[in-house]
Amino acid sequence: MDRNQSHLWKPLLHEVATGALDDGVDALSYLAHARNNAFHFQLGTLIGIEHEAKRIRLARIDTEQGEELVPERELSYDILVMALGSVSNDFGTPGVKQNCIYLDNPKQAQLFHNRMLDLFLKFSANSGERERVNIAIVGGGATGVELSAELHNAVKQLHSYGYKGLDNSALNVTLVEAGERILPALPVRISSAAHQELTNLGVNVMTQTMVTSADENGLHTKSGEFIQADLMVWAAGIKAPDFMKELDGLETNRINQLVVEPTLQTTRDPSIFAIGDCASLMQESGVPVPPRAQAAHQMATLCYQNILALLNGQALKSYRYTDRGSLVSLSQYSTVGSLMGNLTRGSMMIEGRLARLAYISLYRMHQVALFGYVKTGLIMLVGSINRIIRPRLKLH
Repeated sequence: MDRNQSHLWKPLLHEVATGALDDGVDALSYLAHARNNAFHFQLGTLIGIEHEAKRIRLARIDTEQGEELVPERELSYDILVMALGSVSNDFGTPGVKQNCIYLDNPKQAQLFHNRMLDLFLKFSANSGERERVNIAIVGGGATGVELSAELHNAVKQLHSYGYKGLDNSALNVTLVEAGERILPALPVRISSAAHQELTNLGVNVMTQTMVTSADENGLHTKSGEFIQADLMVWAAGIKAPDFMKELDGLETNRINQLVVEPTLQTTRDPSIFAIGDCASLMQESGVPVPPRAQAAHQMATLCYQNILALLNGQALKSYRYTDRGSLVSLSQYSTVGSLMGNLTRGSMMIEGRLARLAYISLYRMHQVALFGYVKTGLIMLVGSINRIIRPRLKLH
């Protein structure tokens, strides 16, 4: 069950936002995937659980005009897996919801894309009236860093398609991070390398800068500084959806995640599993499992194995997070990261073309898991053809 008709790999939403990736081409239809892989799909938004009765409630589905298509309904289960992911956490900062765009799903990424194109078109048509286009991004994690670089690539592509006066000197991107450095979850030298690459591109990287409020003209900081912005993105922190805070008595933490046992079963109902960003599990080190794609993938694998063990009356295994390293793409300009994080303790740093190939391979592995090797090969072939016959940037 999902509230959307299609799936898109979340780490690529920043590319949808700039137009480097066309979600209409790369998205996976749940209905088609269900038919090809012998499972059933239900379109709907989860609004409640009755775990003692083993039922979930789905909200009614309406048209854009508010007319009812499907009434509120219930589904029964024997075993339930919660894999709802996360949403942006604005920490209650005044004005953020009203003036900033989140990048939690393709719809929000498309909203950013449309506003970005409108902003650049306006600048190009009136290039003599203002000096630069100001875009602010709050959050120095992977999303914020990658989006900052992709914006410069978008400007370069749009200039080649006839946007007069639009080039890197006309773009002012400000990346705001409350911590001491960007990419705080990665080793210091990877963070420093990414910082230097962004600075070379012209991105204004502001660390140790806390945003206290946002309005239609920009961001206010704790130090009293005002960051002017025509377009703002909030990518600072995550939380599970708010409705999970009080989900039929299931235990949650301060960011609404379901607290799970090492077997990934929720603490108050062993027939409910939770995986990915919506699950909270403390490691032996006392540090929670990080909300990363590789952690969710590893959880999904163990969850599958434990469900089979549960059905067969066998002992369930405990989850142990294995850090395979991290890669951050700075568009066509560079890629930095580390491989085999636990094996080398983050010391195997790679960058440049090798890192870019490794980054692309992550998405290919995701596609292989969904489609298999043959179909993924065909998708790669179609992608190569599209790079020849289609614009390098989505222009509409």
